[in-house]
Amino acid sequence: MKKKTVRSSQFGSISRRSFAAGLLGVGVSAMLPSTGAAQGAAGSAAAQRIADHFSSVKTMMGEFVQFGPRGEQTGGKFFIERPGKLRFNFEDPSPVRVIADGKNVVIGNMKLKTWDLYPLSKTPLSLLLSDRIDLSHEMVRGVREEPDLTTIVLGNKTVFGDSTITMMFDSKTFELRQWTITDAQNKDTSVMIYNVKNGVGFDDRVFRIPYDEVRKL
Repeated sequence: MKKKTVRSSQFGSISRRSFAAGLLGVGVSAMLPSTGAAQGAAGSAAAQRIADHFSSVKTMMGEFVQFGPRGEQTGGKFFIERPGKLRFNFEDPSPVRVIADGKNVVIGNMKLKTWDLYPLSKTPLSLLLSDRIDLSHEMVRGVREEPDLTTIVLGNKTVFGDSTITMMFDSKTFELRQWTITDAQNKDTSVMIYNVKNGVGFDDRVFRIPYDEVRKL
């Protein structure tokens, strides 16, 4: 997989490279423990209903808290439009923006005007943002159903190096609560979301990647 690294920099104590590896799962090989039998995943009607409900929500926005593998914590606001579009605005003093426009993902430092560009299809975010999550597909690594939470683990070895994304849903409301991406050293980066609003309308500029700025650096 090829990644365009425009410039290396630091935001807070998190480097752009480690941030990308954690949040996007780029170029990593996950060692996530099994969360349930794979054959159970294919046959779980309840889990598929949850996945279908999540896939049916075409737009959402809210707030998030991200927990890094070293205990670092950051927050901000997020915006999602299915399929393939996402934006993270990290709260001050972080200058970080993450934007996916359906084809690519960029991580930008608004203060330093630096950018990293990745193909969306090469990251686990492509699963989170897909039109439909089909639990009969070979990408399902496991499903665990509990009274309060249903956990679904997805991965695709052929697309992005056997990375996985673990999504946790409220078993009663079917709402997404958290997702976690695990790196090659079995370190997790988790994103918890709250104050979520569904069915919102977005201006096209929300998910617009400034390609002119990315290419000229």
